[in-house]
Amino acid sequence: MDETWLYYYDPETKQLSMEWRYSGSPHPKKFRVQKSAGKVLASIIWDQDGILLIDYLRKGQTINVEYYLSLLVQLKDILKEKRRGKVTKVILFLHENAPAYRALATQKKLAYLGF
Repeated sequence: MDETWLYYYDPETKQLSMEWRYSGSPHPKKFRVQKSAGKVLASIIWDQDGILLIDYLRKGQTINVEYYLSLLVQLKDILKEKRRGKVTKVILFLHENAPAYRALATQKKLAYLGF
């Protein structure tokens, strides 16, 4: 699992930027548009066969134990669906040393889910 910031913007189309003007009149000066109108944090979980889950964090929410536990439950359901018959042994996780990952509740949930 890893997290990354995704920047998004809504570029102005050519049709929207067109203006009526007289021939010979100067072009209007355009202000520089910022490329990022906003950003969102994406949590991505993958395995050797590809991406399993992408979850976008809601604005104002932080990655805490409750959020991470909900991701683990979603992952368990997705593994049953996408990797049916492939998962025969224990699933090993490689994740950072963040407090949400080290928490006792997280360790208990991992054991409960069979990870």
